[in-house]
Amino acid sequence: MIQVNLNRQCFQYDVHSLVRAFYPGEEVRVDCTQRESDGTNPLPTDGELFFLRVAFVPDCVETADQCSQIQISLCVNSEERLHMEGSCLEAERHETKNELKRLLYRLLSDYSGRTLPWGNLTGIRPTKIPMALLNQGWKNSAIADYMRSTYYTSNEKTALAIAIANRERYLLEKLELNQESAAGHLDESEPLSAPGFTQTDVPDHPESTEGCAADPFWNGYSLYIGIPFCPSICLYCSFSSSPIALWKNQVDAYLDTLLYEMELVAKLLPGRGPDTVYIGGGTPTTLEPEQMERLLSKIEACFDLSRTREFTVEAGRPDSISREKLAVLKKHGITRISINPQTMNQETLDFIGRKHTVEETEEAFALAREMGFTNINMDLIVGLPGEGAPEVEHTMQVLSGMTPDSITVHSLAVKRAARLRLFREEHKELTFENSSAIMDMTAAYTRKAGLYPYYLYRQKNMAGNFENVGYAREGCEGLYNILIMEEIQTILALGAGASTKLVYPGNRISRVENVKDIKNYMERIDEMIERKRSGLYG
Repeated sequence: MIQVNLNRQCFQYDVHSLVRAFYPGEEVRVDCTQRESDGTNPLPTDGELFFLRVAFVPDCVETADQCSQIQISLCVNSEERLHMEGSCLEAERHETKNELKRLLYRLLSDYSGRTLPWGNLTGIRPTKIPMALLNQGWKNSAIADYMRSTYYTSNEKTALAIAIANRERYLLEKLELNQESAAGHLDESEPLSAPGFTQTDVPDHPESTEGCAADPFWNGYSLYIGIPFCPSICLYCSFSSSPIALWKNQVDAYLDTLLYEMELVAKLLPGRGPDTVYIGGGTPTTLEPEQMERLLSKIEACFDLSRTREFTVEAGRPDSISREKLAVLKKHGITRISINPQTMNQETLDFIGRKHTVEETEEAFALAREMGFTNINMDLIVGLPGEGAPEVEHTMQVLSGMTPDSITVHSLAVKRAARLRLFREEHKELTFENSSAIMDMTAAYTRKAGLYPYYLYRQKNMAGNFENVGYAREGCEGLYNILIMEEIQTILALGAGASTKLVYPGNRISRVENVKDIKNYMERIDEMIERKRSGLYG
């Protein structure tokens, strides 16, 4: 365990995340209750790897222009091993946080002998930094210097972030969205705000919001629809998914509720249509053909799709795909689908609970091509248990031969709810390998296949502290992926566990959550609808 004593609670998340990035297998506890005014170090606890004392001196702010010292000490068995100090102007919170993280990063790097590919960045959207600076007129070279000196990002990750930001900017300009919300925001690790809604914030009636400064649809919107069922639950999964076998007799009831939510929420948006539509889950293709027909027909009846630039359905699991289901998708003009193997190594598929074969993945992909789908994405995960460079390279070789239109490379992130954590004693012998060499190898294969990076995000607890990258050929980029990652457009989300994200001018963001439990969602649907109405219009 690593114990941290910090006398500024507002930086607790940043300190905890950065320490965990250096020591992903260790428990990290950040205590903000002790002030350590006498400068002494507490006694070590059993099993403690080391103790960190992070102190702002003085320990409270009296004036806005006050200058403070940041002092960081690393102690082992009550003996100080490393100490670093810096100064900050309290009024500049963003720069104060940057200075704190720079000091902590240098100290942990010196002690561990390691550097991190993303430096001291701990947020999930690193491309927001170059995107904001590009919108302010900065040149690529100046952005690179800023990222390396401020966040200690490696040359490779700096170049990747800047390249993707330029690509995203080009694609967003083609969408003709208002770009004000993408500019001027450099703090990629800042928690999302959740402002209250009052009658002075937003008008009473939806029809009066067009062009309003508090209009969450000022920049258009995208539509997300969640189908929370899967053929089986993967060992690493923490999404709101349930085995279709247990819910098969209640899928129609779930659809009844979802379509009811869709119809009433659509009435809150008179005259508005989505820029992109994304049906995810779960695995939407666990629905039977007639159920999918019913869902897609209702979407078309409720929403104006005349301006929709992209309509994606996560076909996802190859064992959920059939000719009949693909025919329904084709009939309704679905422009983009995903067929996600995660790996093309059968032993790994069996272990992680993917109840399909490598051959079924190849057959589902060939069937989709035969039926005329020209924009097919395939997801894979790097860092799966027992997989190293040879296994990942085998997957990349097979996928390259199939010629998908986009490949999304995910670094494994084992979240708290996943069974790999719930049963960690049972699986403690597993290895989770990722490295710069493996990530570089996946990039080289995609580049050779004519696919180029277009979006990027990170998650907590990622194997190797790396990232997820989407690669696509020209014209096959997932626009919804860019919009949700850059947080420049409202995402209206329907279904169990769906999270609506309201984006306002000036980077004001708020969430409206649907409950995750399917039974609760169906029983409390009127409450879910009222949450959206209240969130949208006060």
